[in-house]
Amino acid sequence: MKKEITVQDVANMIDHSLLRPDITISELKEGCDLAIKYNLISVCARPSDMDIVCEKLKGSDVLPTTVISFPHGTCTTETKIFELEDAISKGAMECDVVMNIGRFLSGEYDYVVNELTKLAEISHKNNIILKVIFENHYLTDEQIVKACQLAKEANVDFIKTSTGYAESGAKMHDLQIMVANAEGRQVKAAGGVRTLDDCLSMMAIGVTRVGTRASEDIILEAQKRFEDGTLNIDQ
Repeated sequence: MKKEITVQDVANMIDHSLLRPDITISELKEGCDLAIKYNLISVCARPSDMDIVCEKLKGSDVLPTTVISFPHGTCTTETKIFELEDAISKGAMECDVVMNIGRFLSGEYDYVVNELTKLAEISHKNNIILKVIFENHYLTDEQIVKACQLAKEANVDFIKTSTGYAESGAKMHDLQIMVANAEGRQVKAAGGVRTLDDCLSMMAIGVTRVGTRASEDIILEAQKRFEDGTLNIDQ
């Protein structure tokens, strides 16, 4: 089946990533300006930058997003709750939390579900979108399926491939598994998403969000390629 998409459809799936540890305040503000210029869905920035990001994005449609227990997911549940509540208080509208990978790999699924459930409850009470990062680099196919099941049980909004800081990031094979087992969750790809073709391929299988630093290159390529304003993709 063919689906007609526009440049704005592409922009609507991009979380512009400003998470590198060496990003300066000046670069942070430039990143926000870029997101506003191209009307991207969100800017995903470091927790300590939320006050700056929220001020820069004020009056725009771009959502301020941050990360929780990033990039390893090893904070205590109490710390993750504090980070989430602090981010919300500073104006974050979406939060991407890293699953406790070690507990998951140890088979402590109750721990993982209980933690994510608490975070999801706080998020939804405050009308915040919660995404959970699996870090698929460390998981088998079967474990990705299991992580999808736990995410559903915890009632998170998105399941996400990776932080971008492991040895591998978003892979089409992993994304196909996640989409097939999302059961009402939306799917976000992150880590190595650099081109318009990456985005289109992922959109075609049902991915609704990507995290990337290459946002401007992707949008400029879309503007160039969608000469009549639209493009048809298989879906």
